[in-house]
Amino acid sequence: MNGPHWRRVLAMLGNADARTAYAQIVLGAAPNDVLPDVKEQRRQRAIAGLLESGLVQRQASGGLVAGEAIFRDLLAQQPRRQPRTGLDRFMRLGRIERYPANLAERRALLARIATETIAPGEKLTERQVNERLLSYTDDVVLLRRYMVDFGVLQRTPSGSSYSSAE
Repeated sequence: MNGPHWRRVLAMLGNADARTAYAQIVLGAAPNDVLPDVKEQRRQRAIAGLLESGLVQRQASGGLVAGEAIFRDLLAQQPRRQPRTGLDRFMRLGRIERYPANLAERRALLARIATETIAPGEKLTERQVNERLLSYTDDVVLLRRYMVDFGVLQRTPSGSSYSSAE
């Protein structure tokens, strides 16, 4: 990987000494004025970390300067996000982000969830269904109701068990 690494940059910004030193360098402090109230070993460790991360560079004169391109370079390393298509555009990290307004797409999304959570012929209690649907949404009651209403999940008249509509 070329250029700075985001983890190293964040680690430095998460360290109180390094963050304070970086702020002082950004504001133009001379190297000897960076972290003046800190023991020399801690001061040197903070400066060394900033140099290694790319947040700071040493000038030929020995001074320290905040890198101007560090954040632009980090952003340039990120891959472009591919647009989500099909039913995936309604999901985020495997969970329902929003329900499709189009009824055919909504039914298709519900059918996909049903096939992923309930095996054909399997009979489940309401609690078991809720536990399985919890990985898709926090509002399992709404999801379960949609699945029954759209015919992808069947409920016994007594409501004691559920099965996939196959």
